[in-house]
Amino acid sequence: MTRTEIRASTSLAGIFALRMLGLFLILPVFAVHAHSMPGGGSATLVGLAMGIYGLTQSFGQIPLGIASDRYGRKRVIVIGLILFALGSFVAAAATDIYWIIAGRALQGAGAISAAITALVADSTRDEHRTKAMAMIGGSIGLTFAASLVLSPLLYRAIGMGGIFALTGVLSLLAIVVVIYVVPAAPPLPAERTPIRAVLANRELMRLNYGVFALHATQMAMFVVMPAALIRLGHLPLTEHWKVYLPVVALSFLLMLPPIFVSEKHGKSKQVFVGAIALLLLVQIGMGVLLSGVHASWPWLLALLLAFFLAFNILEASQPSLVSRIAPPSAKGAALGVYNTLQALGLFCGGALGGLLAQHAGPNAVFVLGGVLTTAWLIIAANMKNLPRRSRIEAAAV
Repeated sequence: MTRTEIRASTSLAGIFALRMLGLFLILPVFAVHAHSMPGGGSATLVGLAMGIYGLTQSFGQIPLGIASDRYGRKRVIVIGLILFALGSFVAAAATDIYWIIAGRALQGAGAISAAITALVADSTRDEHRTKAMAMIGGSIGLTFAASLVLSPLLYRAIGMGGIFALTGVLSLLAIVVVIYVVPAAPPLPAERTPIRAVLANRELMRLNYGVFALHATQMAMFVVMPAALIRLGHLPLTEHWKVYLPVVALSFLLMLPPIFVSEKHGKSKQVFVGAIALLLLVQIGMGVLLSGVHASWPWLLALLLAFFLAFNILEASQPSLVSRIAPPSAKGAALGVYNTLQALGLFCGGALGGLLAQHAGPNAVFVLGGVLTTAWLIIAANMKNLPRRSRIEAAAV
């Protein structure tokens, strides 16, 4: 990678990390804190406060992705970060659960994932794009693990309002990074591609289903995972970071060789399908493990490592594949559709995972994940194997 590519990739990954840290910091403590607020005794309202961010994200990704194709990536990213900061400060000043919901909805309206990933795609060559996306995927995983450590400490030090205010400050810092650190974006193509051409592209449809299945499976799985760590590892909730942090860090290191192989030798499809198959094996293994027949703490750790390895490979590969398949003038629109399905996957996975865990037991959650992943494996097996390097755009469009 050139210095410009490294600078673009690392700075944009940093923006993602700053923004996601602001989101993740509230997850370990908000459900408990909400009981001290007017309206916080309603589990429905607490769940709405947690989930409405993903819902408004899903509404905003396509329009802001299209806007980034027409008016420039950086401009749209800055506007989205401003919206996110405003929502953070509204939530920081909230005196009841309803204002928290309003603030979280406004945070989600700053849906800039498509614009950021499109800018990464614009700023990197084909042969290095998956590595750049891997930086973003790795930063998200490490940020999630770090938030599990920092959140209880910050909650004791500055309270829930302080955490929300901190998310706003982090978003404003990200604006500074966009303006002064991220390299200038290359000029956008003059031609226009209608959104219907994006929606009708079969290869993009495969990837859109994939990101929905991946994040629905992730959210459903982590509805029951905390209880499994408590039961099998005898770890209190405040110490779960001792598992997540090393597992996520090790999985990030282990994902690098497959990513390099897929880029260097044109094996993107093989690595991609292999990661989906690994994800399916994790769902089967977790279902067997948590059934109580072969309950084992080492096996739980091994399956968690395998999950994060598969998740990180897929999280890095899919946006890269979308950017390579999409028409050059519609990368933002294509990534907008992709990120909309991602947000809907998070929403549906959490809702269905909770419903199944409550009424059918934790094993049903992994049945759901297994069904979604099996369908994905069948769909992905029929995808085209993209050629390497500069031939990609011409062959895929």
